[in-house]
Amino acid sequence: MSATRQTRVKVCCISSEAEAALAVACGANALGLVGPMPSGPGIIDETLAARIASTTPPGVETFLLTSRIEATDILAHVGSVRPSVVQVVQHVDPGVYPLLMKAAPGVKRVQVIHVEDAGALDLIGRYEPYVHAFLLDSGRPNADTVELGGTGRTHDWEISRRFVEATLRPVFLAGGLKPGNVSGAIGRVNPFGVDLCSGVRSNGDLDEEKLRAFMVAVRTVV
Repeated sequence: MSATRQTRVKVCCISSEAEAALAVACGANALGLVGPMPSGPGIIDETLAARIASTTPPGVETFLLTSRIEATDILAHVGSVRPSVVQVVQHVDPGVYPLLMKAAPGVKRVQVIHVEDAGALDLIGRYEPYVHAFLLDSGRPNADTVELGGTGRTHDWEISRRFVEATLRPVFLAGGLKPGNVSGAIGRVNPFGVDLCSGVRSNGDLDEEKLRAFMVAVRTVV
């Protein structure tokens, strides 16, 4: 994941092989495959996730979103799906990462940071030595109903901008992005990539018109 001027686009909550094909046809750089979560959209079973991961064209990365927090459980999830990237959506003990690095060295590692306040910046040093990238989202991991993504909400992009400036790692921006606001988000935050889910869906299904509009908005940012 080496940064370039062109913002990467990760289409998350892929729920079928047809949606995966549509996202790739529209120019997605990565697909997000959602494992079991306490809440939120797009959860698919491991068999389907593995099939999509195995048939995605070269050059398009597959992110497995896992809510598991122990190294052995994360590794089991990775072993079942065989993605190119594992996206850890909970704040975990950083001690799990050396175990992941040893057991699955070929799988890239992305840590999600839920931007609830400026305390998100304090987590950079906790994970930076172990991950290939960060993803900033709008979840509420400590809420009564735990939210680990797919909320459709934006968060404070000023904090996200400061996060991007403070870390040595590439940063994906997620949370409430859609065709109408993604250009502003990129201009404000300057992320390596953007991650989208509900903003390009209609009645729960990936909407080709919205996705293509989103891609145009991203690709025309200067």
